[in-house]
Amino acid sequence: MESALRRCIERLDAAIGDPRGGLPDEIFRFVSRLTPLINVDLLIQDERARTLLTWRDDDLFGAGWHVPGGIIRYKESTAGRIRACAHDELGTTVAFDDTPLLLVEAIADQRTRGHHVSLLFRCRLLQPADPARRADGDPPSVGQWRWHDRCPPDLLAAQRVYARFL
Repeated sequence: MESALRRCIERLDAAIGDPRGGLPDEIFRFVSRLTPLINVDLLIQDERARTLLTWRDDDLFGAGWHVPGGIIRYKESTAGRIRACAHDELGTTVAFDDTPLLLVEAIADQRTRGHHVSLLFRCRLLQPADPARRADGDPPSVGQWRWHDRCPPDLLAAQRVYARFL
């Protein structure tokens, strides 16, 4: 059995290539059943104390507003992931505090993506978010952003731990 397992691991390793760019979805989901995931979340607020949130809709967490963020890739720094999230989700750049505002460990009942260590960083926009991605109507589309002056009722349940900051 051990040699068969070793061969399977070798085949998976060869199929993945460089994991720094992210993993194929099936591999990512498998890994998330074996180990905690570390992610960064970007708390972006403007001079009017509004919070910038983006809309997500996926099979694990459902549809709702969330604090922009993402899971740190292999050999990626927290700073690198913060910059990548700002670029990928908002089309912009941010400045951010060196130290997280909050660390949250979340252990959910679900098996896949059921254990996260989340680092909430206070961020400031260095340029406006991409206006083409602004959510002007309801319902918003996946990936759109909107400023919120309070915690929205349709904030993803997994992110309700951040409600006091919104």
